[in-house]
Amino acid sequence: MDNKAYGARDKRGYWKPARRPKRAPIFVWPAQPKAFLLWLFGYLKYNSPYVLISLLTWKYLTPSLATMQEFSVDWISLIFLRNAILTIVVYGGFHLVLYIWRRQETDFKYNVKWPDTSNSTFLFGSQTAENVLWTMCSGVPVWTAYEVFTWWMFANGYIPCIDIGDHPLYFVVLMSLVPMWHSLHFYMIHRLIHIGPLYHIVHKVHHHNVNPGPWSGLSMHTFEHIIYFSSVLIHFILPSSPLAAMFQLVRSALSPVLGHLGFDRVIKDEKTSIDTDNYYHYLHHRYFEVNYGADLMIPLDEWFGTAHDGTTEADQAMYERIKAKKYTRGGSR
Repeated sequence: MDNKAYGARDKRGYWKPARRPKRAPIFVWPAQPKAFLLWLFGYLKYNSPYVLISLLTWKYLTPSLATMQEFSVDWISLIFLRNAILTIVVYGGFHLVLYIWRRQETDFKYNVKWPDTSNSTFLFGSQTAENVLWTMCSGVPVWTAYEVFTWWMFANGYIPCIDIGDHPLYFVVLMSLVPMWHSLHFYMIHRLIHIGPLYHIVHKVHHHNVNPGPWSGLSMHTFEHIIYFSSVLIHFILPSSPLAAMFQLVRSALSPVLGHLGFDRVIKDEKTSIDTDNYYHYLHHRYFEVNYGADLMIPLDEWFGTAHDGTTEADQAMYERIKAKKYTRGGSR
């Protein structure tokens, strides 16, 4: 297909999309009603698969709350197995199509290099092997632990639970705000674990992935998994529903795959491709000290001066900011 319609490679061979990351219209003034409606449609469309997976998982693959009033190896094992299979299908599926079959080769790939297979930075020298290990042996167990504890709390009435039929409007608003809360929570914890010692102890594992792939999304140190999945704890405070908590956990667990595909677009057929909308986070992996948020849904990076949209102007602003920071640390002359 005609790649030039969507972007081009720079002099160093990195793919740069023509479309730049922009803040959501809800944070633009004066108001732009048409832009807001288009954004809202995209917002609902983007999150609908996670809502559907959450609904089906809760209805067909989760024991009843009555069963989960007491901890039991049986139902806990079921949830762990379900989460592991879901992770393999989603993360492994994207990896299979884009990195093993290489169905579109390097078309729309930000970095033309493939994952490292002989790099001592990674366990076993393999980027993919390390990513899979952290995801399956740490990410899935931590996700499962939070989920098990959440269901046990709901089942025993230790946290406020609403009846959807009695509060339908509140439930819709709650579900609509889950992605917003995820975005805010991610930014706060991400800034935190970029601080000195915390970075080296907790976050460095994830940043091994300068050239991320699908399995990089949940490739984190266990401490980071514990902090990352803690977003579900908001449902322990606000009156909520198990379905809303499920949506929170499913979105937290599965959305990182899109943020780390390494491809700007996924080709559907000769004339159609799908925008993965992950350039914003890819730039964080490439430049490290920019774009701490997962996206610009809430433009915190713009407000705090750490946004990067991929332009040469943003490059210059970043270098000036880093230079100023080093100068300040070194003291005045």
